[in-house]
Amino acid sequence: MSNTYRSFGRGPRKVICLHGWFGSAGGWGPLVDVLDGETFSYAFMDYRGYGDSKGLSGDFGMDEIAADTLALADRLGWRRFALIGHSMGGTAIQRVLVQAPARVDKLVAVTPVPANGFPFDEAGYAFFESAVADPAVRRQIIDNTTGNRLTGVWLDQIVTHSLENSTPEAFGAYLQAWARSDFAPRIKGNPVPIKVIAGEHDPAISATLMRDTFLAWYPNAELEIMPNAGHYPMFETPIALASSIERFLLARGPV
Repeated sequence: MSNTYRSFGRGPRKVICLHGWFGSAGGWGPLVDVLDGETFSYAFMDYRGYGDSKGLSGDFGMDEIAADTLALADRLGWRRFALIGHSMGGTAIQRVLVQAPARVDKLVAVTPVPANGFPFDEAGYAFFESAVADPAVRRQIIDNTTGNRLTGVWLDQIVTHSLENSTPEAFGAYLQAWARSDFAPRIKGNPVPIKVIAGEHDPAISATLMRDTFLAWYPNAELEIMPNAGHYPMFETPIALASSIERFLLARGPV
């Protein structure tokens, strides 16, 4: 059985999108409604244990996501493609780059976790780990990473989507995969063009963290701070995010 995915668009430019810890292939919100389907073809993949792939077993690690992404590209007949990754998906797209650098055209990393994981202290990691069994902790994490400024109705929607679209086993295993991975030496100096998008109100994936990681490692990286957004700009500022992504994907690469 193969990973499930959702497709949008019929354009010649191919893009695979990898979701975050609380997301799924169907969890990209209003962003999908404002993408250019005449210029681009988008494929939004479910990880094993998520979305319509909840029944797929595995080790729930980053190399597995990367291999499944490449298998999806093969099924679609896409030799080369761009990648968009949100949050832990920002780690996953870099693993795809490690496995198949010749196939990756560009990267867009949206509020992404760097290739060396996230610098949790012991208490912080334990708090995130408790989210596996406690929906209230999931809600608090979402609230904190969007600046404690958004409606509770929306927070509850994201929590519900997470609970309905991930298994506890996968959710817990992926935490270790994105938080405690460190493959930075394998991507340092890679010339792929990459756009990093951080939210103005995201205290975790800060501009400083992005400059100290992505911009220090990738020679063709650029950083944009998205105004009026926290960790979930696909919900908070979908039109601005779509415009930023597609403008970058259409731009010429470095000479």
